[in-house]
Amino acid sequence: MSKNKSLTKLYLISPSEIIVNEFEKSLELVLKTGLVSCFQLRLKNIEDDFIISASKKLIPICKKYNVPFILNDRLDLANKMNADGVHLGESDGSILEARKLLGTKAIIGASCYNSKHLAMEAAEKWADYVAFGAFFETTTKQPKSKAELSTVEDWVYISQIPCVAIGGINALNCHGLVNAGVDFIAVIGCIWNNKEQPEIAIKQFENILI
Repeated sequence: MSKNKSLTKLYLISPSEIIVNEFEKSLELVLKTGLVSCFQLRLKNIEDDFIISASKKLIPICKKYNVPFILNDRLDLANKMNADGVHLGESDGSILEARKLLGTKAIIGASCYNSKHLAMEAAEKWADYVAFGAFFETTTKQPKSKAELSTVEDWVYISQIPCVAIGGINALNCHGLVNAGVDFIAVIGCIWNNKEQPEIAIKQFENILI
């Protein structure tokens, strides 16, 4: 997750519910395009055994394409599954605890909503990236805040810590964020809920992220 202001990358997040055998085939086809730089498994209200089973099947696919596998919320399972990292919301646990448990090489991300203050606190605790959102209307989750483009612009100006933009982002509305210098745009619904197959939907970003 290195900083590169000249290039915005795609951060792919899973649907909140998946059928593992079907999803692993779709994920492989999407990652095969070479357009995804990071993948997060985000399963909500799902039993631990299911998350563990899904991770066992999806981690090797991510490794095959050199895409980091990030687990949402669950620091304990990220450690157990030897994931590449964990993404933590404001109430999902301590960044310092995550660093201590997962080690220096792990990728630790933090949701900062529309708050540069939260982002600065996360950066001081050695988060690898901060995430701002939601920038647009989204049906994926109920956003805690409406994020402003100026938040990304300010953050890019004041910090070298990479930032991720999330929330209702698609190939039509992402240009302002890309121009603002955001490091990663998180995509969910525009890929998995698209009328096109996911591997086709992801290619809508091909000429944007240059």
